[in-house]
Amino acid sequence: MGEGSIKTPQGVGRGEVGHVPVLLKEAIDFLAVRRGGTYIDATVGLGGHSLEIARRLGAPGHLIGVDKDPAAIGIAEERLNVARRTSHVVGQDEETDWPTVELRHSSFAVLANDERRTTCDGILADLGVSSLQFSDATRGFSFQAEGPLDMRMNPMSEPTAEQVVNQFDERELADLIYEFGEERRSRRIARAIVRSRPIRTTAQLAAVVSAAARPMNQAERKIHPATRTFQALRIFVNSELGDLRKLLEVAPQLLKPGGRLVVISFHSLEDRIVKDAMVQVADEKASDAQ
Repeated sequence: MGEGSIKTPQGVGRGEVGHVPVLLKEAIDFLAVRRGGTYIDATVGLGGHSLEIARRLGAPGHLIGVDKDPAAIGIAEERLNVARRTSHVVGQDEETDWPTVELRHSSFAVLANDERRTTCDGILADLGVSSLQFSDATRGFSFQAEGPLDMRMNPMSEPTAEQVVNQFDERELADLIYEFGEERRSRRIARAIVRSRPIRTTAQLAAVVSAAARPMNQAERKIHPATRTFQALRIFVNSELGDLRKLLEVAPQLLKPGGRLVVISFHSLEDRIVKDAMVQVADEKASDAQ
């Protein structure tokens, strides 16, 4: 997801979150939540999609929410608990019509290890980075504010973006920026980074990249010169594409017959992986039917 495609909440606070999830109605409609079913929100974030799924599941249902970011899990848990306390069965003030909700601090790449096959009615994945991460300068995701070069969704994982920027050799950096950022000027940028080491902050890196990759035409001026480089580092640090491939590999095994997988993607790298996986599953099913 680029810097201009963040999911924007109106406010994030304890007990009340003004978060408006991306494509909320479309995602929930496609998921076709069935009361009493079992659903996985593979990217809980601030809990907006999970909240709408839970409201439709009712007491017989089961919602499993997964996120790499422990801060997101904490906010989503509080938001869901507030909704649960106000979700009463009509005429029964002491009984809530709320599903079993299980939130996990983990990557959706490990779902295959935790879930039994053909037990899920639907899986939702809203890919990319959230406003919770972008808005906190100390997380190091954005070049809009000074902060440490971190970029980890899970603060207990490795490496940090600072380690990558300062320890990878020039060729490795160029390949990373080209592959995950689709940046045509990756070699020039990598050379500038190596020459400017050590680089410790987001502002330092943004300045180095901007000087090395000045926009050449009107189209390039529409986005910040550092956008693709920051995207590349974030994707690499968080193993985003590798984890996505693992999710898409296991999803058909977890879903019941007729179950649905809904994926919201924000850039061509994710989009291509999702579409290729869908085509492969369709081809395999067609082959099995023959």
